[in-house]
Amino acid sequence: MPDVFRARQPRIIAVANQKGGVGKTTTTINLGAALVELGRRVLLVDIDPQGNASTGLGIEVEDRTYTTYDLLLGDVALPEIILTTEIDQFHIIPATVDLSSADLELMSNEKRSFLLHDALRQPALESLDYDYILIDCPPSLNLLTVNAMVAANSVLVPLQSEFFALEGLSQLISTVREVRQTANPELRVEGVLLTMHDSRNNLSHQVESDARDNLGDMVFRTVIPRNVRVSEAPSFAMPVLEYDSASRGAVAYRELAKEILERHEKTNA
Repeated sequence: MPDVFRARQPRIIAVANQKGGVGKTTTTINLGAALVELGRRVLLVDIDPQGNASTGLGIEVEDRTYTTYDLLLGDVALPEIILTTEIDQFHIIPATVDLSSADLELMSNEKRSFLLHDALRQPALESLDYDYILIDCPPSLNLLTVNAMVAANSVLVPLQSEFFALEGLSQLISTVREVRQTANPELRVEGVLLTMHDSRNNLSHQVESDARDNLGDMVFRTVIPRNVRVSEAPSFAMPVLEYDSASRGAVAYRELAKEILERHEKTNA
């Protein structure tokens, strides 16, 4: 008989794009903060060795006693690795530069692609009752990103509204397809998010038009504008929703969170 009382599993979203500077970490942080505003409990897993998501949520390097390196390769209990942030119900597993050597160490492990998958399905995680786990991936399609895709239910792709924006997207989609075929048949693309969109710039409109023509409903209705408040917020170690709640960037990330929840409600209906 199935256990009807088994704790529900959090939905895991990997935020990935092998191109840097597309708003990946900014999106992970602010989507998480927006989901918390909507009553969800969120864990951010930082698997980018640069650790920008950790810094952006105010986690000092000296406070990162345990990190995603320990999550993947160490023998540390999961609750010891998770840190609280200044935002209630928004927690993080931080990263440091130590993670940059993980790729080489993972290569010798026969379960190298499944380490994050297994770590995020420990019984200890169920008691923490997260609704969403957001994984901030490094700007490359390396073994860390593959681990994120194997662990995730879906991949959210930030796409900067600039020339050549669609270049490289086919490679990312191909990687998603390969992971689906070999390791995670449930993996899907959550959606493509247009970021740094300048409504005064014809190029931004052209990129949006091309993306919607080529990708259809895969592109979110919500577009993240180029907004100085979004750029300033990380230097104050907070999401833009906390830094300037009324800014255009904050409003856009709230809309994104609502759109994602709407999609998930339709999927679960």
